[in-house]
Amino acid sequence: MVTVSGVIAEQPAGGVASAPELAVIVPTRNERDNIAPLVARLAGALSGMDWEVIFVDDDSPDGTAAAVRSLAVRDTHVRLIERIGRRGLSSACVEGMLASTAPCLAVMDADLQHDETLLPRMMRHLRAGDFDVVVASRYVAGGSTRDFPSRRERLSRLAVHLAHASSRVKLEDPMSGYFVIRREAFEPSVRRLSQLGFKILFDILASSPRPLRCLEVPCRFDARRRGASKLDTLTALQFGALILDKLIGRVVPVTLILFLCVGATGLVVHLAALYALLAVRAPFPAAQSGAVLVAMTSNFLLNNLITYSDLRLRGRQFLRGLLSFYLVCSIGAVANVSLASLIYREWRVWWVAGTAGAALGAAWNYMGSRLLTWRQPLRGASR
Repeated sequence: MVTVSGVIAEQPAGGVASAPELAVIVPTRNERDNIAPLVARLAGALSGMDWEVIFVDDDSPDGTAAAVRSLAVRDTHVRLIERIGRRGLSSACVEGMLASTAPCLAVMDADLQHDETLLPRMMRHLRAGDFDVVVASRYVAGGSTRDFPSRRERLSRLAVHLAHASSRVKLEDPMSGYFVIRREAFEPSVRRLSQLGFKILFDILASSPRPLRCLEVPCRFDARRRGASKLDTLTALQFGALILDKLIGRVVPVTLILFLCVGATGLVVHLAALYALLAVRAPFPAAQSGAVLVAMTSNFLLNNLITYSDLRLRGRQFLRGLLSFYLVCSIGAVANVSLASLIYREWRVWWVAGTAGAALGAAWNYMGSRLLTWRQPLRGASR
């Protein structure tokens, strides 16, 4: 006997359970009301096929995981991976794909905007053996984004242009979140993936050690019926980080670049706070100390939002992280000043001393905060 999604199922006569042909990976965050309709639609579209759907939920507060678990008790096609303490659509897709033994892997959204009736056609193309990936495309003949707001349409088109300009990926719609891929085409790229943001298809295609054979089939995206869109300014920043990582990530960690960029904004915040405190006649030592505290807080908030968005701290962890960030940066400031003073006494070249001190302080702050503030969270729990 084997347990599948909390249900006890009889094994085949040979004692070995066979893997489904297709695993549909659905990342979720606050999609409770869409779970049952999506499973019903998949059941209708995939009738006669051996399949499973794996929902990868990022600790949704609306009860999405409970809704999936309730369905899994009654339907052995349904599985759940519940991730605690981290978020990220791309990394959720990767975990779901690795959790299945199916030879074909589909990725689609939970918002009911993707036409599930395309899946049998996409699978036929994969079975024929001529393609590694079949993509449901909005931008080939017959496809459309008829219900997209104009702002979202413009952002999507801009993302496509950026993807073409920064990589060898030349699909009409490399930003599609709906595709089917052979496992043997996916696995060689796993350790090269950035897993940043929400564009997992582009990440796979840009990370693959060989060009993948791709086919685009037209898809009309429906309007979201329930829940709220996840597309916002942060997702655009995450896509920019993904592009940056594909260009230079093997040389310099993109999180380091983002951390330093946030640090640069901290200098502006520091000077603005110092000016404001001096303007109200605060003594300089007190004004300087207050400005340092404000800048550290600003840096923490931005790093928590952008640099480590997949490890974002909330609740009590947010307060603990803030205090540990203060500690790390305070030690970094002492190291900065100590090294700069030492070099200046020996060489008397102020800019060399200042640069060396700043570099040591930045390196310490990055490594210290990565180890103490944004630590690796608990692994996902599979259901």
